[in-house]
Amino acid sequence: MGGLEKSLIRMIQNERQILKALRHVQELHLPEGCISAGMIRNLVWDIKHGYKQRTPLNDIDVLYYDPSDIGEEMEKLYEQQLREKDPELPWSVKNEARMHLRNGDVPYTSVEDAMKHWAETATAVAVRLERRDEISVSAPFGLDDLFGLILRQGPYVADKGAFERRCAGKRWLEIWPKLRLAG
Repeated sequence: MGGLEKSLIRMIQNERQILKALRHVQELHLPEGCISAGMIRNLVWDIKHGYKQRTPLNDIDVLYYDPSDIGEEMEKLYEQQLREKDPELPWSVKNEARMHLRNGDVPYTSVEDAMKHWAETATAVAVRLERRDEISVSAPFGLDDLFGLILRQGPYVADKGAFERRCAGKRWLEIWPKLRLAG
């Protein structure tokens, strides 16, 4: 385990809300079930910016991988179960086994494979609570961009406009002014 991964795990261990959310996801026993994207990215960027208050989340991205059922109905059922556990949190559950359809890609083989096709590298990070309450990290592009405050287009994303629209639409450079766009 590298230094940045250990740092991320320590950050998460100090965040009661993230630990609670991870426990709720763990209780669903989703295949490859994890929390990714904004909840993790924002935590690191907030800490690196010295923010005492966490930036509000639009949603909590829960991912799993189940190619045996790629309908949206199960996602909605899992969201409902998570809302029953914690109605205060904005849950969003996605089966990455079907996301290739929305993105026009070949089928993904896992959650990590799906994250390789995301618009930016710093967001492609997922964490999972394992059996002994250990936190595991999945980051197909590593953690350097996330911790280095670098916004970089994902290498498998052909549409540069999608990356630019996300950066502008999410107002990342305004919220976290130390971020910088990769060359």
